[in-house]
Parts: sequence; structure tokens; C-alpha cells
Amino acid sequence: MRVADVAVAAAARVSGEVVPARAQMATTLGFHIILACLGIALPTTVLIAEFIGLKRGNDVALVLARRWSQAMGVLVAVGAVTGTVLSFEMGLLWPGLMRQYGAVLGLPFGIEGLFFFLEAIFTAIYLYGWRRLPGWAHWWTGMPIALSGIFGAMSVMAVNSWMNQPGGFTESHGRITSVDPWQVYFNHASLYETPHMILAAYMVTGFTVAGVYATGILRGRRDRYHYTGFAIAFAPAAILTPFQIFVGDTATRAVAHDQPVKFASMEYVARTSTHVSEWIAGVYAHGHVYGGIRIPDLDSLLVGFSPDTRVTGWDSVPPANRPPVVWLIHLCFDLMVGIGFLLLLAGAWALYEWWRRRRLPPQRLFWLLGAVSGLAAIVAMESGWVVTEVGRQPWVVYRLQTTTAAATTNGGVIASLTLVIVLYALLGTATLLILRMLARRWRRDDGAEIAVPYGPSAGQAGHADQAVERPGS
Repeated sequence: MRVADVAVAAAARVSGEVVPARAQMATTLGFHIILACLGIALPTTVLIAEFIGLKRGNDVALVLARRWSQAMGVLVAVGAVTGTVLSFEMGLLWPGLMRQYGAVLGLPFGIEGLFFFLEAIFTAIYLYGWRRLPGWAHWWTGMPIALSGIFGAMSVMAVNSWMNQPGGFTESHGRITSVDPWQVYFNHASLYETPHMILAAYMVTGFTVAGVYATGILRGRRDRYHYTGFAIAFAPAAILTPFQIFVGDTATRAVAHDQPVKFASMEYVARTSTHVSEWIAGVYAHGHVYGGIRIPDLDSLLVGFSPDTRVTGWDSVPPANRPPVVWLIHLCFDLMVGIGFLLLLAGAWALYEWWRRRRLPPQRLFWLLGAVSGLAAIVAMESGWVVTEVGRQPWVVYRLQTTTAAATTNGGVIASLTLVIVLYALLGTATLLILRMLARRWRRDDGAEIAVPYGPSAGQAGHADQAVERPGS
């Protein structure tokens, strides 16, 4: 009886801590993933600007590169803090996961740590080198930063994708006896999750930076500096958007095959059948979809290119093995897809205007769309993570370990959750204030910026802000 009482008490503690543990992980991950996207792609954006400045003798592009690198330094520092918190949370909030599968996950986490240190070292060299290195030598010192961000992201995504499609290890009597690092790192889900995340990072970064300059243009700052800043950031993000939609479409079909219950939640497929309808928006409750738009046969057509394709519903598993709040998964999936096509429209609009008249669209609607594109890309990225993580529930390692089994049995998670929310609110506010301070200093251009050996002087940087140009120039 005493052993049974201990077991019941332990189960009660788990059920009481798993929800705040998930909330804390969601809070820290949701905050950090924005910084991670900027850490992955902002170095490339800086290098593009510097490349244009060096190759074409474009002083404005060099000023942009120098200023963006200062913001990059701030964001790398803040990202290091939030990333460290996440690494501690893996052990503190999910001891069951690390105890059982730490031998599998240790390698990709270790590789990610090496790339982070490499990124931090070369970020310092790059920032320090503005005043001390010749042009192309300085540009090449930024290349390891961009590559480290990409390879670090691949390592983190190897962990997450492995949790969706575990493999590459041998387990005996509840213990991991051997691990195949190659199969762990390049598991089946990583083939579509990794490019999907990296492309999302470049879209979030490009559209966010472009949104800042689009907002300035809407406020009347119609000069060469703002148009150049918008174009350098917007163009790569717009170019990558159709590729992201293709990768996302491929990933969705893979999820339908590999994690059919998650897909059923994404698309409101209650019963396994053919000729399955596609639902756009709507809330599922009590066996019905309220407020949605139904398109007959489209879901089967999208999954298998035929209306006769059989799609697995969530009736294929017991209720305990189904994700919670399917309406949240579905709406987040629809929001991600809808925003993706909206950003595709913005890129197509700019491309059409450039092809016809060699200028950016002059219409105010385009610049409004550009101004909100960064926030929209962030919302789409966060929605995608909701689909990935909530859709995998109740599993933390798909079909091998439940979230409840992985969660901590220690108390105090609600207190740590409260502390994390307060600290992250302060950290986020401080980060925005620092970036705002930098922006104001750049607008004043009071001579605080030191001229680079091959770029414009501080005075010329100020004149770059004053040069008025039309959108098409």
C-alpha cells in the first residue's frame, strides 16, 4: 500500500507540473526563436549590404551594413542569454526526456554549442574589424558568422525533428546501448523541417528589417537611405518566399504520412476516409466545424494528388493519444499558410513593378504591406511552431515517450514560470529600447560613428540620410 501511495503521489505531482512546464518552455522558446531567426539570417543580410557597398562603391549600403552589424551584436548577446536559459530548462523541466534519451540528443546539442561559440568569436572580430581591416578582408570575417548560424540551426532542428521521427539508436531494457549519429542528425523529418526553419529565419529577418524602413518611408523619410535599406532586406526574403511555400507543401504531405494524427488535427480530419474536404478557418467542436469554409475533396487531392487518396483521421488512435485543442492547431496552420501567400503577393507586386518600370511600387498600400510584413512573418513562424509542438502531443518523443512522463516531478514550476515571464518582459523591453536608442543615434548621426577605412566618413553617412530619391531611382 505504501508503494502504491508513493506512485499515486508522484503521478499527481507530474500532472500538476506538466502544464506550467509546457507553458514555461513555450514562453522561453517563443521569445528565443525570434532572436534565433535574426541570429541565423541577419549576418547574411549585413554581408549582402557590405558586398553591394564594396562591389559597387555604394556608400549608403556600407553605412547600412555598419549600422545593422551593431544591431546584430546586441541581438547575438541577448540570444546567448535566452538560449542558455533554454539549455538549462531541458534538464530542469524535462528530466525524464534527458535521462532516457540524453545519449541520443547530446551530439546535436554539442555541435550546436560549438557553432555558437564560433559565431560569437567571429561576431566580435567582425565588429572590431570595421575600423582595422581592409574591405574584402573584413567582409570575409563575416562569412563564418553566417555559416555558423545556419549549421547551428541545423543542429537544433536535428533534435526537434528527431523528436518527431525518432530513430538511429538501440534500446535494451530501458537503456540506450548504441547510437548512430548520422541517422540521428539526418533523420527523415530533418529533411523537410530544417530547410523549412532556415527559410523561415531568412524571411523573418528580411521582412522585419524591410518593415522598419517601409515604416520610415510611410512617415515621409523618402530618401535613398531608406529605399536602399528596404530593398536590400526585402529582396532576399521575397525571393525565398515561393521556395518556402514549396518546402511547406512538401512538409505537410510528409506529416500526413509520418504523423497522420497531427495532420488530422491540422486539417480537421475526424474519420479516416477518401474524398476528404479541406476546411479553411473554422472552429471544431462537438463533431462539427463552425464558421469554416469547406472545399470538397481538396484535402485528399493535396495529400495524394487524387480525390481518392485515403487520409487518416484522429479516429485511428484512442482519445488519450490525440492532440489537445485541435482548433488551435488548425487555425495556426491556416494562419501560417495565409500569411505565406500574403508575403508572396507582396514580393510578386514588387517584382512586377520592377520588371515593368524598374522601380518599387509607389502605391501606399504596398508600403503598408511592407511595414507589417515583418510582424506577419514572425506570427507565421510562431504559428508553425505551435502546429509542430502542440500537434505532436501527447508525445514528447513521438510514440516512445509522453510529455507527462518526461516532465519534472519537482514543485516550484509555477514560481519559475512567473519569474521567467517577468525577466523576459524586462529583457525584451531593454532590447527594444537599446535598438531604439541606436536608431535615434543613427538618425542624428552626430559623429559618434567611426569611419571605416574603405567606407564613407561619419559626415558622409549623415548626408546619405538626406539624399532624396524617388521610389524608382
